Amino acid sequence: MADKELLVAAETVLNLCKSKKLTLATAESCTGGLVAAALSEIPGSSLVLDRGFVTYSNEAKQQMLGVTPATIDVYGAVSTACAEEMAKGALAHASVDLAISITGIAGPTGAVRGKPIGLVYFCAASRSGRVIAHYRKYGDIGRANVRRECVLQALAMLQELAEKEEPRPQGGKS
Repeated sequence: MADKELLVAAETVLNLCKSKKLTLATAESCTGGLVAAALSEIPGSSLVLDRGFVTYSNEAKQQMLGVTPATIDVYGAVSTACAEEMAKGALAHASVDLAISITGIAGPTGAVRGKPIGLVYFCAASRSGRVIAHYRKYGDIGRANVRRECVLQALAMLQELAEKEEPRPQGGKS
């Protein structure tokens, strides 16, 4: 991975989590594992990164993360509700302190009425109960650009969440 900005953002999150002895998991749809890839590019990331769930299909979101069919039926897979269930599902299925989820439409196809290309929902959640949810409208800036911007947003949200968390007293994995 040659993108210096991504590497710096990933290293910042990892160093913060290491200092507080926090672990994390990712739950990714439109990014297909790019957040986990950015984190795992950094040597020593295994002290923080436990796992990544790549849940591209609705079925995967339900099976691997416990997203309810009702959430997808009512709000859609590209929604705040789905992103929140994905993050909380990652916490439920991994012994970690923090989780980040991403679900959206990277393009060039996939837009539906009210949900244009470049619309992405994020949720960062902690085992302590903190939840940060955001959405971004990147527009039709190209699939690779949407996905890159998503990784930066996800890492920024993980940093924000980690900054609010108390250090784990005994360290190690949750």
